[in-house]
Amino acid sequence: MSDIKQMESLLSTQIPLVVIESHEEQKVINLLERVASLNRQGFYVWNLSHGLRRWNGGDQPYNTQELVEALRHIEKSPQNGVFLFLDAHPFMDNPLVIRTIKNIAQKYELVPRMQVFLSARISLPEELSRMAVSFKPKLPDRNAIRALVQEEIGKYLGASGTKVTGQREALEMLIQHVGGLSEEDARRLIRVAIRDDGKITLSDIGKVLKTKHEFLRSSEILNLETGIANLEELGGLKNLKRWLAVRREIFLSGDPSGPLPAPKGVLLLGVQGAGKSLAAKTVAGAWYLPLFRLDFGTLYDKFHGETERNLREALSIAGAMSPCVLWMDEIEKGISGDADGTSDGGVSQRVLGTLLTWMAERRGRVFLVATANDIQRLPPELLRKGRFDEIFFIDLPQDEARRQILRIHLQRRKLDPAGFDLERLSAASNGFSGAEIEQAIVSALYEALAAKQALGSEHVLAEIGRTRPLSVIMAEKVQALREWALQRAVLAD
Repeated sequence: MSDIKQMESLLSTQIPLVVIESHEEQKVINLLERVASLNRQGFYVWNLSHGLRRWNGGDQPYNTQELVEALRHIEKSPQNGVFLFLDAHPFMDNPLVIRTIKNIAQKYELVPRMQVFLSARISLPEELSRMAVSFKPKLPDRNAIRALVQEEIGKYLGASGTKVTGQREALEMLIQHVGGLSEEDARRLIRVAIRDDGKITLSDIGKVLKTKHEFLRSSEILNLETGIANLEELGGLKNLKRWLAVRREIFLSGDPSGPLPAPKGVLLLGVQGAGKSLAAKTVAGAWYLPLFRLDFGTLYDKFHGETERNLREALSIAGAMSPCVLWMDEIEKGISGDADGTSDGGVSQRVLGTLLTWMAERRGRVFLVATANDIQRLPPELLRKGRFDEIFFIDLPQDEARRQILRIHLQRRKLDPAGFDLERLSAASNGFSGAEIEQAIVSALYEALAAKQALGSEHVLAEIGRTRPLSVIMAEKVQALREWALQRAVLAD
């Protein structure tokens, strides 16, 4: 249903109050003006600067700059129509404002007047919310975005006399990544890609994603991860790598009418330091997608209901950034309150409910990667079949994986792996996680530097010998985790 038809439906069903949370003032004004005109209704707009006035000329009642005075005028007037209030949210705690809005709404059958409240963010008090509905202007679809790109290309040609050039792949990625934004913001992002050099290239996509992230003001809740690793930087995990390779095309195709559903996400369980976080990052690297990390610590709020609202906002932003990968690190810390919810007032249970609803109903291409260390704290509702496409267990690396990890970390420090005895190092580091192998190399480098020697296998072997890995320190927990995963998860390697 188009925006006009949807708003006409609200008008015809005599909805007295409509709430619109949007930055697109002019788009909403144009929409309501069109709807009012088609239905032969008057259209009035109020803001704190000018007061109440009939749009596009006509009468402007005296002394209506204050919201309560504008409402009193509307209440006394026999004029029907659509009344738009811009940025009225700061006054929604005034009892007189609330009462007058309610009076007007209750007289709708006698004098049909739709009151529309438009702000970037607005919450009506309970007395009014039961009489109101929310309306959200539709965002431009892929065809509309393609048309916007062509318009901006034409404008650049007209202004500079130079045709826009670039790469077809970059153009398709630009169209893909400006999705989920308003028309106005989409235009700005397209200009970010075009205006600096008159080209649309792959190097512009990073700038577009960074600017889009800033537009959505998501940095406080969702962190845009930079320096994403690729699969070559991940040792072992061949089963997980194959799983990702097989599903990449289906996820990126974005065809909801295709024969296969797009993959939704994976849960990565494993020993601390075994590479869950790096694996989460390489999902984005393997699929050439932006990666957003959800920090549960920023979600929790002392006020009732705000934590769930913060989560809904974060998930909404992730949807607007699609296609993307959403990484929830150590997810058990955000949803593992006690069974009856009494320890935290039920917040963790409500957060879990919000998350499960989103996982079941989301339509955007947001691939969820959740990582967890403590399976005992994960609620069964999250683990049941269908929540995730697959649950992978990331165990401590085996022999071949350890050799790969040794090569990766030696090369990262500009050392030639051929100069090291990888067989001995791999055998000596049996039971070590990838993080512990890396730290052994780092510590060995310090020792070699202090001794004014070139790093060799003996230095690394000595550090490995001095280290007590987590598999030894917490042997019982590691073994219990392995036994659990053997029956319930797929081995990532």
